[in-house]
Amino acid sequence: MYAILETGGKQFKVQEGEVFKVEKLHAAEGETVEITKVLALVKEDGILVGKPYLEDAKVLLKVVEHGKGDKILVFKYKPKKNFRKIRGHRQPYTKVMVDKIIAG
Repeated sequence: MYAILETGGKQFKVQEGEVFKVEKLHAAEGETVEITKVLALVKEDGILVGKPYLEDAKVLLKVVEHGKGDKILVFKYKPKKNFRKIRGHRQPYTKVMVDKIIAG
């Protein structure tokens, strides 16, 4: 069984026991987060699709760690003006593990 959920403006296909990174969640490490924005559930006996979300379905995620991604360099340049500017950015993330998928 797997689910397609939405968090942080992105969609993820997840299974129980899977570890993945999402946009930063405001939860402590070891805490459980409940995601109710489930778009679809695929079970052995069929598929359930929401309009846009399934009402009774939810996914329980356990927060493993918080961190920052790799540095992305932003380079601004204007020709013939001797203007060059370099800025860096590191996007914060939360690594989570799927505890349970509840079909409702």
